[in-house]
Amino acid sequence: MRDKVKILVVDDQMAVALMMVFLLTRAGCDAQAALDAEKTLRLAQTEMFDLITLDIDLPGTNGFEIYRRLKKLPCCCDTPIIFVSGRPYDEDRQRAFELGAVDYIVKPFEVTDFVFRIKSHAKAKSRPSDVPDENPDPDTQSLCNTP
Repeated sequence: MRDKVKILVVDDQMAVALMMVFLLTRAGCDAQAALDAEKTLRLAQTEMFDLITLDIDLPGTNGFEIYRRLKKLPCCCDTPIIFVSGRPYDEDRQRAFELGAVDYIVKPFEVTDFVFRIKSHAKAKSRPSDVPDENPDPDTQSLCNTP
């Protein structure tokens, strides 16, 4: 089991991608950046990410299309994806959630909030579902173990 949460940051603006990678690395994550669809898909198939952040406005295609392509890959079908976009429009937010995104963060964002939300979603994905609660309720346990 890895100690660090592994995150792929996808943004077409290199300065923004590097800033997000820096913030996440400083917060104890293992973060990498991709600036386009080709690199995003290549990294997603060769690395095992706990979470992917995805901008909407990308060269050649948009983040919604990349989202669909990522979710078709066996390696990414369960990977949480958060849209991080400069587009504050309700239509974009609604479309992201309809696709299955776990969150939508509007740029510019507050640094602490950004890091907290990314790490929370990534850790929720990486937590094994069969780890018992600290104080398990015996009635609930028996319901969960029913075939």
